[in-house]
Amino acid sequence: MTSLVVGQSLGLTLVGDGVSFRNSRRHVAKSKFFFPNRKRLARAALVQARPREDGVTPSPPSSSRPSPAPVVQYKRADLADDLQAEARALGRAVDASVYSPELIARKHGSQPLKALRRSVEILTALGGFALKLGIDQRQGKLELNMKKRAGELRRIFTRLGPTFVKLGQGLSTRPDLCPPAYLEELAELQDALPTFPDAEAFACIERELDLSLESIFSSISPDPIAAASLGQVYKAHLRYSGQVVAVKVQRPGIEEAIGLDFYLIRGVGKLINKYVDFITTDVLALIDEFACRVYQELNYVQEAQNARRFKKLYADKADVLVPDIFWDYTSRKVLTMEWVEGTKLNEQVAIESQGLKVLDLVNTGIQCSLRQLLEYGFFHADPHPGNLLATPDGKLAFLDFGMMSETPEEARFAIIGHVVHLVNRDYEAMAQDYYALKFLSPDVDVTPIIPALRDFFDDALNYTVSELNFKTLVDGLGAVFYQYPFDVPAYYALILRSLTVLEGLALYADPDFKVLAASYPYFAKRLLTDQNPYLRDALIELLFKDGKFRWGRLENLLQQGSKDRDFSSKDALQPVLKLLLDPNGEELRLLVIKEAVRVSEAFALGSVVDTYNSMPEFMRSLVFNGNGNGGPLTMNPTELESTLELRDQVSRIWSLLQSSESFDPAILQPIAQVLQQPEARRLGGRVAGGVGQRLAARFLQQLLRATTPSPSPVP
Repeated sequence: MTSLVVGQSLGLTLVGDGVSFRNSRRHVAKSKFFFPNRKRLARAALVQARPREDGVTPSPPSSSRPSPAPVVQYKRADLADDLQAEARALGRAVDASVYSPELIARKHGSQPLKALRRSVEILTALGGFALKLGIDQRQGKLELNMKKRAGELRRIFTRLGPTFVKLGQGLSTRPDLCPPAYLEELAELQDALPTFPDAEAFACIERELDLSLESIFSSISPDPIAAASLGQVYKAHLRYSGQVVAVKVQRPGIEEAIGLDFYLIRGVGKLINKYVDFITTDVLALIDEFACRVYQELNYVQEAQNARRFKKLYADKADVLVPDIFWDYTSRKVLTMEWVEGTKLNEQVAIESQGLKVLDLVNTGIQCSLRQLLEYGFFHADPHPGNLLATPDGKLAFLDFGMMSETPEEARFAIIGHVVHLVNRDYEAMAQDYYALKFLSPDVDVTPIIPALRDFFDDALNYTVSELNFKTLVDGLGAVFYQYPFDVPAYYALILRSLTVLEGLALYADPDFKVLAASYPYFAKRLLTDQNPYLRDALIELLFKDGKFRWGRLENLLQQGSKDRDFSSKDALQPVLKLLLDPNGEELRLLVIKEAVRVSEAFALGSVVDTYNSMPEFMRSLVFNGNGNGGPLTMNPTELESTLELRDQVSRIWSLLQSSESFDPAILQPIAQVLQQPEARRLGGRVAGGVGQRLAARFLQQLLRATTPSPSPVP
């Protein structure tokens, strides 16, 4: 019996036989899964449905009763055909429900007995839990029993059904609402619920697609491969093409049940907003935001569009796989996608037995998560190991696109700026960032928050980036969020959880792995190459301090940025020059002129020192008028060492740029063109003048030292 990992909902590993169709679609024989003209494949042995290069799904034949023989070779569909198929799927979902507090209040408010029964069920479960919390508080054991109570709450949510499973998972990403112990426990919530009858699932497919089951599939598993809170997944073969697909079918009555639960939960939210003073967050707004996301998950055509958009944005990388959509077999309650054969990312032994490395896959996940958060802003909002599969050819497959989120454009740049302020230990600026990130309302005073940030980060930043554990950082920051009136946006909490999950997976393979160290090259590359004005300002803030240029910071950024496979030294050079010569860049030019004088002097004096050191001893005395032992320059040892270190540092930076694969002397041509501009010529003249003045002063000092007679000894 072949064990199949689908990961479509929670990546459950289930075992199931298959069926083949006979004369009637109602006649189902429970036999081994039917693979026409194919050998049975071992688990995680093959990605059977690879994405097409053009991202277009082949269209099925026009007849609803095609030949039963699987079509192995088929023509590539025209893009117009694919768009038409998507339009037909949208037509099948035209009556999909959209979350509306008013509509659910009108509907369920007219069914008081039904609402009362569900209320009693919920209050009995949660009331008993609240009573235990009250006893713990009276006995002073709230902290002592917190881990135990968090586990109890997780089990209660599981018993109460899909809405509360989703609610618990949502709370697990909200450090501003829950203490760390609850965050950790609720993150373990599994979507595993009892399956519903297969006959109902098959009837739903036929009803939604208006096609008989055997006209769509040549075979389908008789039992679900995986079951989740909102639906369950079957494995099937398309009749017209023979392709292996995953068919997700929505749980019957799920919309009704979720609507009733949110109607009741909103009632509780109103009471909390009105009477519970210590909760500063708008609970009702949180409930509505979360309910809106869950309702979006109920529309499988929306999920299909999410998957297609995610594929377009992120599957351009060779190591990322996103299954494609079969629009003609997708509707509001049925989703048909390419089947991905793979292994859940937390199954290290199984992954490594295939010659793959978990850390390589985790790094792929981290880079993709950073692109989701900081480049395009469209990201997977349901991160857990079951939605990430390792394919046999070493790709990382993303699954389940029902719950997605977006990072606002201004927040993407504010997050990178926040990292710069963190590196600089500028806690006042960090606190101000929380306004831009919408963590705090404008009327909140950040003054008392600054010491809390300083106390935590001063200790955390004693570690290097490669030593700092991301989960420790998130937990500590979460404690600050919990103590003060923060309202953490869902996008930020979800991406933190995603990176924490990836670090947790990596720690199984390498206890020394740090997600921050793996993320730093991406941040460095973005700072060095992105032409966005906000990021250019952030780079200046990072490189200049107290009127001095920090060459060590630039060297470190180049070292880290060059580790990113998309880094280009050409991209790093051009934006800086454009910024330097901007008409509004006078303040920056003054700083650069001052630094250019220092660097030019360092190279000139360094050349003198190198020449002096290469001379024989007798020539030193001859050239320097008998003062060969004093050295060629009137500089104290500390100043000389600092000057030579500056020269060596700049040389190393230039070598780093040259070592980039994209480096080509031809890239200097646009630089030369820029330097022909009048502003550049004026800048060059000021640099040369400054260097000339400093070298003249040093030469005069050297001359005076050489001509001043040494004092005669007293007889």
